Amino acid sequence: MAGVTDRPFRVLCRRLGAGIAASEMLTSDTRLWRSRKSQRRMNHDGEPSPRIVQLAGAEPAALAEAARLNVDLGAEIIDINMGCPAKKVFNRHCGSALLGDEPLVARILEEVVAAVRVPVTLKMRTGVHPHARNGVNIARIAEASGVAALAVHGRTRADQYAGDAEYATIRDIKQAVRIPVFANGDIDSVQKARAVLDFTGADGVMLGRAAHGAPWIFRDVNEFLSCGRAPVALARATVRDIIRTHLTELYAFYGEDDGVRFARKHLGWYFAGLSGSRDDRRMLMSQESSSQQFACAVTWLDQWVDGTANAA
Repeated sequence: MAGVTDRPFRVLCRRLGAGIAASEMLTSDTRLWRSRKSQRRMNHDGEPSPRIVQLAGAEPAALAEAARLNVDLGAEIIDINMGCPAKKVFNRHCGSALLGDEPLVARILEEVVAAVRVPVTLKMRTGVHPHARNGVNIARIAEASGVAALAVHGRTRADQYAGDAEYATIRDIKQAVRIPVFANGDIDSVQKARAVLDFTGADGVMLGRAAHGAPWIFRDVNEFLSCGRAPVALARATVRDIIRTHLTELYAFYGEDDGVRFARKHLGWYFAGLSGSRDDRRMLMSQESSSQQFACAVTWLDQWVDGTANAA
């Protein structure tokens, strides 16, 4: 979710029912923290508690120091990323690559837990390869190291995001440890959330790609899980206002040029979900200033609310 779960999106998801929302993955190499990208990822101004910083790295001492520094800056939970399958991360022996080195996993988690006074959590996959699913071993190592909770994506690193997530390993992990386990992977509806919880026995679900263009899914899942009935769809005017607010916050956070660029990504997801026509989406993507982009988006959304917008 790097490039997606920036502060504006995290705040929006929390507002719409997400219980927690971790930061974008931040490198443990403090020499890179002066970059504009890292500075933005470390910006939690106005973000609701608990503030979660997700760290990526392969050196136990560096991760421990990065964790200490972020706690000093206000982090309330430190999340260690051992789930990212991206090639540029994997090739640095970070993210999901760490799952193939269980002794290193133990050293990293033990040092980070010992370094900070806040809870440490772990984001992981079920293993490096389908023929080497060691997720249960990793989970036991994490629990023994003092990790407070696990979020498990139901794929191996080799799977990337292909095929279907498998939940049997998550079920096995839940049965093997006493700490909370959150199931992740392909949970894209309220019914799927219920089914995954029932199958795995997990303590909760983590949603990622399903929130692209539909951050209100957190509100829907919460209502379905608590009440057992499908939630009433948000009014179109409410959806329009959510998107307008999100755009405004993106422009304020990133500034003019980057704000337009990051907004394009979210608008593409929003308009695809709302069945905007290809011509309308193409026109929207072509806008080069925030004022033009915002005006174009709001014009279409107002028409969508009134039922007069072009549909795909």
